[in-house]
Formats: sequence, C-alpha cells, structure tokens
Amino acid sequence: MGENEGYPKLTRTSDIIYVASYLPRNCGIATFTHDLSHSITRELGGENSPVLALTNIPEGYNYPPEVTFEVRRNLIRDYARAAEYLNNSPARLVSLQHEFGLFGGEAGKYLSVMLANLKKPLVTTLHSILSAPEKHYRESVEDVLGYSHKVVTMSRTGVKMLQEIYGVPLSKIEFIPHGVHDVPFVDPSFYKDKFDVEGRTVVLTFGLLSPNKGIETVLDALPAVVEKYPDLVYVVLGATHPEVKKASGEAYRLSLERKVRDLHIEDNVVFHNLFVELQLLTEYICSCDIYVTPYLSRDQITSGTLAYAVGMGKAVISTPYIHAEELLADDTGVLVDFGDAEGFSSALLGLLEDPLRRDQMRKRAYELGRSMTWNRVAQGYLEVFRKVLRQREEVDIDVVWKKRKASRGTLPIIRLDHIVALSDNVGLFQHAACGIPDRDKGYSSDDVGRGLAALLHYYHQEQREDVRPLIRLYLSFLHHCQTRSGTFHNFMSFDRRFIDEEGSEDTLGRVLWGLGTAVRWAPTEGMRALAQNMMENAVPRMLELEHVRSKAYTIVGLCSLLKRFEGASQFKRTVIQLAEEIVQMYRANSREDWKWFEDILTYGNSKVSEALLLAFQCSDVAEFREVGLESLDFLTEVQWNGTYFEIIGNEGWYPRGGDRAIFGQQPVDAGYLTEAYIAAYNVTDDERYLDHAQHAFEWFLGRNRLNASLYDFSDGSVADGFDSHGISANKGAESVVCYLLAVLAMMGLRSRGSQSA
Repeated sequence: MGENEGYPKLTRTSDIIYVASYLPRNCGIATFTHDLSHSITRELGGENSPVLALTNIPEGYNYPPEVTFEVRRNLIRDYARAAEYLNNSPARLVSLQHEFGLFGGEAGKYLSVMLANLKKPLVTTLHSILSAPEKHYRESVEDVLGYSHKVVTMSRTGVKMLQEIYGVPLSKIEFIPHGVHDVPFVDPSFYKDKFDVEGRTVVLTFGLLSPNKGIETVLDALPAVVEKYPDLVYVVLGATHPEVKKASGEAYRLSLERKVRDLHIEDNVVFHNLFVELQLLTEYICSCDIYVTPYLSRDQITSGTLAYAVGMGKAVISTPYIHAEELLADDTGVLVDFGDAEGFSSALLGLLEDPLRRDQMRKRAYELGRSMTWNRVAQGYLEVFRKVLRQREEVDIDVVWKKRKASRGTLPIIRLDHIVALSDNVGLFQHAACGIPDRDKGYSSDDVGRGLAALLHYYHQEQREDVRPLIRLYLSFLHHCQTRSGTFHNFMSFDRRFIDEEGSEDTLGRVLWGLGTAVRWAPTEGMRALAQNMMENAVPRMLELEHVRSKAYTIVGLCSLLKRFEGASQFKRTVIQLAEEIVQMYRANSREDWKWFEDILTYGNSKVSEALLLAFQCSDVAEFREVGLESLDFLTEVQWNGTYFEIIGNEGWYPRGGDRAIFGQQPVDAGYLTEAYIAAYNVTDDERYLDHAQHAFEWFLGRNRLNASLYDFSDGSVADGFDSHGISANKGAESVVCYLLAVLAMMGLRSRGSQSA
C-alpha cells in the first residue's frame, strides 16, 4: 500500500511513538513491538521510532537508543509524567500495546492515569480481549477503549467481541493480523543437524513457559505416539515466564520434567530453557515437522507463536482458542479440544501417517502467511495511523492548561529592575556600560539561556505572573537561535542579524541549562513542550561535546529535565555518558596536589563539580559523587582563605605549577560556587557546605578582597567584577544572572523541605 489519498502524509518515524514493553525484556509484546516498529521504519526509512518502555524490575534493562523514556510499572507518578512527556514530544501519534499485566495497579489501572492526560491521538493494539471480564478488568479496558481513537485487534473474532461485549463501534475497530517474518519455505531436514535431531521427527512448542501453556497435555499424549514412532522428539523451547519464575521459581518446569520421567519418555522430550533471538528461533521452527500449541484458555485472542509457525509453513495441531480457530480454518491445521491428551495422540498419529496431507497443510499455511508478513502488517498500521491523523485534524481541540503551584517559603526580596532594563522585545543585551544597556554589543544566547534558568527559578519560588513575559521572550529568542543541526547561534547584533555560524560548545551547554529548567518549571505546557523539543533536536550535538564545562552545563540542563521526567532514559543515558567522560578527564589530570579535570583553573570551575553531584542524584553512580566532592573540596582549598573567597582571576588564571591570578575576579564564579556548595549539601547534609555557600554568596555583598559590594540594592544590578583598579563600572547580563541564580539557590534552602519538582 502507498500513501492513501485524502490522508495526511506520514513520512517520518519520529511521528510515531510506541508505548509497550521492549527488548531486551523477555516478553512476547516486547518482541512484537520491536518487530512492528522496525518494520514501519523500513517502510518509512530513517531512524527507529522512539519507544516509551514499561519496566518491571528495579534495575531496569539495557535498552537500545530508541527507548527514550521508561515507566516503572508500579509507580503511578511515572504514568502522569509519561503523559506530559508524550504530549511534549515531536511525535504526532501514540501506538499503545495493551495487555493487562504490563501496567501497574489492579487490572493495569495505572495506565488510565497516563491516558487521561494524553493529548496526542492514540491507536491501541489489544493483545487480549476477555469474553467475561470481572468488574475491575472491564473498567480498566473500557478506559483504554474510551481514550483510543482506533483499536486494533489481531483476530476477526476480536472485532465481534469488541462490538458485542464492550460496545465499541465498528468504525473504531481495525483488524490487522499478527506479523510474521518472511522466510523461505524450506525442508525441515535442512536445520535438524544444528539441534542434534537429524533423522528424527520433530514436534515443537515454543514460548515463555507457564502453566496455561498446556504442555502436560502433549506429554500425556506422547507415549501412544512414540510407541509407533520411537524416533519422534518433542522440543519444548522457551525460558520460564519471568512473572512465573518470580512467584514460584522453576516449579512448573520441574513438574513437567517429573512427568516425563514418570511416563518414561525421557528419550523423546527435550527442554531448551532459552529466550532465543530471532535468527535462532527461525531455525528452530524451520527444523520442526509439526508445531503444537496446547493452550488451555479459549480467550487467547492472539498468539505470536502460532502466527510464526503458520507463517513459516508448519503443520500445526492446536487447542481451539480464538486465534487458532480462526487461523487454522480450512484444514490449515488440526484442532483438538482443551486438555484432550487422546485427541493430541490421534492428531499426531494422523499427520505422521499421512505425509501428503501434512505437506498440503504446510503449503496452505505458508500461503496464508504471505498475507501476514511484517511489511504487509506495517503498511496496515500506517494506513490506520493516517486515518487517525486525518480524524485528528478535523477536530477542534481545546487544550486546557492547569496551573501548577509550588509551596512558598519565607523568601528575601529580589529586584528584577536591572534584568528587565537589559531586556527589549528581542532578547537580553549581553553588556551594559555603566549600567546602561550597550546596544552595540547586541544579544548572546549564553546569557539568555542562563537568564531563562534564573527567571524560571524565580517564577517557581515566587509564582509571580509578571515574570512570564520575560520567560516567553527568552524562550522565543533561543528557539530562533537554534540551527538545523541542533546547536545555537550565540551572537546577534542589535539589527537582529546573527554574526556567527554557530556558537561554541559552552553556548550549547548554557542554552541547554536554560531549556532543561524550562522543561522542569516553565509556567505553560506550550513552553515546556517547545523546550523539550529543542533539547531533543540537540541530542546528537550533546554527544559530540569535548570541553569539560560544556559537558557540565549540559548535565545541569538534563538533570533539570529529569526532575520532571525521571523516565527520560535517552537523556539519562546522556547524563551518565557525559559525567563518565568528565570523570575520565579527572582521572587523567588529577594528582595528589591537584584534584582537577584540567591542568589549569580558569572560569566557572565549580559548575563542573556541581554537575557531577547532580549526575549522581540522577544516576546513583557513586563515583560521580566522589569526584564531585573531591574536586569541590580542592576548589575550596585553593580559594577560601578563612575570611573570604579569593576567586581565581582572569588575568592569567591558575595553571598547575604556576602562579595564580588574583585580579579579574568575576561574579560568575561566586554564583557558581554558591550553587555547587548547595548541591554538595543536598547530597551530604554536611553543614560546612552551607557555610561555604553563605560565604560564596556574600562575595557579591562585600566579603571579598576589596571589601566592596558588587551588588546594587537600589536596582538589582551587579558589577562585572573587579581588578586592581577596583570595581568594574560595567554591569552586564552574565553578572546579574549569576547573582540571581545564587540568591535563588540560597532561597531554595529555606523551603527545601516543601519544594516540589
């Protein structure tokens, strides 16, 4: 199928985001989602679509890069955050794989928290449909059906059940079969030697092992069969289902092995306790002569294992669960009643004694499988997605924003006069000569990014509506500055022309700092969504960063985002990678008397230490905490003289083994130090870091070499530093922004216990 006339184009894999379990989790739906998403990627081209993965173990999984967000099954707050993350993502549509056991709460009820807040169109694939659901299961699935724009079932019987049992209109239901891999029609003997069954008749069952699989029925059927066909071997392929193993270990598998011994069929039964990759699974199925699915529940609406066997042209014997009844009609397979061991004996003997019928059955199955190949299934899903997007475009959607309020503590007065004066209707002027905005120097994304972070901290703490216009202005400026490659222009002249091709790595990091803060605290959903999208566009550039401060700024921004979206695994992986790279720089450069990441101390040093402490809070990697504190303590040793902080000056800096510069001290270092010490206190509860935070902050107020205040209480402006001639007359954006970040961090301490993410 090609593009459907009248439907909107859907040409990018990033237009779709999948919500499901995902490989390497041992789960049939994880495999299904992987196969579906990759098949659609092959149809559309490009990178793999993003996946929001349901995680059921505390340690999580080593997911591939396409998993950009993780929801912990039993944490209800993750579902609310997931909805916001999905809403802010660039995806146009959500594809949900539904099975009750995937989601937390009674009957998977936690999923409703996510769906109730989801504002993107939703296509739900049902992997089970209960014919007589208990009350809580009915309520749970009715929630899902109500929120879904389209519902996909993999059986035609499922279409009738959805209409008759759940009242779903036919216009909302789509039938798309379970996908199968397109493999050649081969003789089973070709692969038998690989599994040491050469010359034997192979009967196969595969899938995660659990009591509802009915394996014991086949075992009871085997003695009568092997009496006539002693070369027959029954291969049971599959690891024990993780949930079964968690509840009762290998008790079920051991009971089957005991039954094999009791029936004296040890030479005819092989258990392969494996969760196999696709290539090996294909070879196993190819090697079998007869495939059996002896499931015990008629309600099984979908069986991926059955679909695979039919698609690969196998003669199948099955119990008459819904999917099997449908798929094996017209002598495509043989149906035997549930738990009927004698029936399985007769069916096996019938196919073994009539190889012609068996071969005809194989050919019919293989021919049916050609309509179920993954490329055909992917095309079917794309057609449904396009229908939904068309429906979505025709609906006038009223997006409602609900205000979020943070608890308020007793906070000092902050004056925003100067930062307001530095802002016009374009952005934030980077310089101010004698406190007057210097238009000749134009605007800088570096300052706007950090200014955005400061204003958002202020808004979060004070909930002052009059700061919203500046937040909106700064975010708009940064959006305009982002290049197609994901990085940012840094400098813009007063006549609104960019005067650089792209900014430095530090520019990128500082902007990401602001954007991450926006994702966490911006006052409207639109602002948060824009900031998130801009950060996602910058992901490839984040991973190319070389300089230590650029990595640190980026970590600060990503950690802010992770405060809102704890499950954003794509960004969490980036935090860990960048932090590990910083630690490697530390190990390469530090010595007994030099605990630093480079062979020179320059500007903004403590932001690196702070970034590692924030990375530790996001990841629990102890080495990040260790190096963050060790390097910060080194900065204290170098700069704290017992009375005030003697900040490293820019008139020569401090090379290892050389002389340190005293003058050219700047507010950026005092501000960053304040924040770093508070971060250290937050991970240690060590009161000395609070003392140092207070001392570093007081540098602005006169606790410095010149015993002179750089902060002007009348308008909130801050001098750009001091040199041997005294306090600078200039009062630029970086200075006031770094002061605001420092004072807001100090304010945050007073209400730390009541702050919300």
